[in-house]
Amino acid sequence: MTSDANSPTPSRALRADSPCVAVCSTLFDDICRGCGRTVMEVSNWVFMSDEEKDAVWIRIQAEGYPRPPDNSRGANAGR
Repeated sequence: MTSDANSPTPSRALRADSPCVAVCSTLFDDICRGCGRTVMEVSNWVFMSDEEKDAVWIRIQAEGYPRPPDNSRGANAGR
């Protein structure tokens, strides 16, 4: 098997295509609180090249994203 410039990197091959964690806040925020992407990155994700997606992944992971949903809000309700 030969390697070429378009082969997925190991990190790309092991991660999900999208950093979305279904906590979209881009209607109210410039940066999504769940995945860390900008409104433009979210809306254009399907049109971005692998290299563009890699750059976004590197940035958001350095910033501590994607963040899992906070399911604790209703955990103690009714107690």
